[in-house]
Amino acid sequence: MSPLQPAPVVGLVGVGNMGGAMARRLLHQGFVVHVHDIDLAKTEALKVLGAIVHGSAASISEQARTVIICVVDHKQVDQLLDPKGAPSWWSTLQSGDTVFLCPTLSPDFVESVASRLRAHGVSTVDAPMSGGPVRAEAGTMSLMVACEDAVFVCQEKLLNALSSHVFRVGTRIGDGARTKLVNNLLAGINLVGAAEVMALSEHLGLSLDTTLSVIEQSSGQSWIGSERMRRALVNDFAPRAHMTLLTKDTGLAVDAAKTAGFHGVLGPLAAQAFAKACQAGLADADDAAMLQWVRQQQK
Repeated sequence: MSPLQPAPVVGLVGVGNMGGAMARRLLHQGFVVHVHDIDLAKTEALKVLGAIVHGSAASISEQARTVIICVVDHKQVDQLLDPKGAPSWWSTLQSGDTVFLCPTLSPDFVESVASRLRAHGVSTVDAPMSGGPVRAEAGTMSLMVACEDAVFVCQEKLLNALSSHVFRVGTRIGDGARTKLVNNLLAGINLVGAAEVMALSEHLGLSLDTTLSVIEQSSGQSWIGSERMRRALVNDFAPRAHMTLLTKDTGLAVDAAKTAGFHGVLGPLAAQAFAKACQAGLADADDAAMLQWVRQQQK
């Protein structure tokens, strides 16, 4: 970056696994990064790297004209929109600001938030992400972007800094969310399927490691199946992506399908499997623990 050009400024609300990785990526790319999270340990870790820590989302919006929201779900977005006992985020947004919505949310909810932002003269970039924190920090995660053409042009530098895989899915707000739900429903189906065939292989007396190696080089291969089952086979269930996340996402996808009048076969079954795994006590486990749940169904 030329010393004559001011460093671009961006705010990040929610710096957990994905948000934290995005913040590190942007710091590495020379951005001035303002961060807020309810988990102070996460923001302090970023402060050491040069991030500017804020005690509220409202404080961030006083400093950054572009803010990335990377919280977990619609409840946490709602808390930003209608805070109780905290400074109002709305009070510091200015006409011309831009807000990125990066969590996996229902299309209807994304549309409603965008409508509220529009009333304040604020643009929305519907930009859910996929790929995990390692790819987010490397700038190789996928971003599914829906926004007005003019907004896309204005934010292209930030988008390209965040990801080398920016998919422009359209101008209709909510289509980013729809694309993400379609993707994550397939991810959920693939993961449940991978766990099931690994459990079946075990019952058939096969070597799980060898069987997975065959699948990885054959027609049954899927990225999430391979990545999660490789860890499951060595009992590595340290949470990278909690079971609750795909439970939420597959549920949202099935709901969106019903709203559209589409009645799937495998999607509802995958959503049920994740919900039942959470009910069985695996909510806080990594979703690789789906193998554990499938095994339990055989007892």
